[in-house]
Amino acid sequence: MHGKNQKTVFEVNKIVLFSNCDAKNKTSSSTNFTIENLYQYTDIAIFINNHSTEEKTSENILKKVSISNIKFNQMPELGEPKLYFKGLNQFATSTLPEKDEISESLDFTITSENEADLDSPTLYNNLANPITLSYINQNIKTDYTLTDTSIPITYDGSLLKRCNIDLNSIACNISFDIYITNYLDEEFKTTVFIDIPLNDGEKSIYDGNLKVTNNSNFAFYRYK
Repeated sequence: MHGKNQKTVFEVNKIVLFSNCDAKNKTSSSTNFTIENLYQYTDIAIFINNHSTEEKTSENILKKVSISNIKFNQMPELGEPKLYFKGLNQFATSTLPEKDEISESLDFTITSENEADLDSPTLYNNLANPITLSYINQNIKTDYTLTDTSIPITYDGSLLKRCNIDLNSIACNISFDIYITNYLDEEFKTTVFIDIPLNDGEKSIYDGNLKVTNNSNFAFYRYK
């Protein structure tokens, strides 16, 4: 056991990942179709467990939560990857949340209200909702023209195949730290590592979209 904890109070025990692809700034004519920005995105839902089957206590409820130290441990060869906050209601949609880029860190609002604005970085203090983020790799292809317009274009992962994108060229591994403070003002930290899923052994993002559930075990250690 790391740090000051005698037991694990918080841990990330599940991460749900949804990978897809889309394009924006599209122009077309009768003979060809041009894409200005082909992008691949993976929405990330991080479920934190506080091991509580009983009532909430000062030890196992949230007072503060933040994310920082974002690293691209394996950079994709193509594109421009960034990490964003994404509202829960937008999960698994191809919206580009440009204003919600996490450049250095992200602080969450913690609430115990029955109704919370989950389109902003908000977490229930009893961990009833997951942390939702979006990895977006933009400009994988720019100003790219498809000349075979007889085949309908589908705006999903199959577009990567249509644009001759080798999945190895957009492979990525990211990591970031999650910090938690509880109501005893004890401080906890864990580092989460995520491989952006482009295939699961049975199918790949070429087939449309890909949903992967990782039963993880990133335990938080108390350091203060």
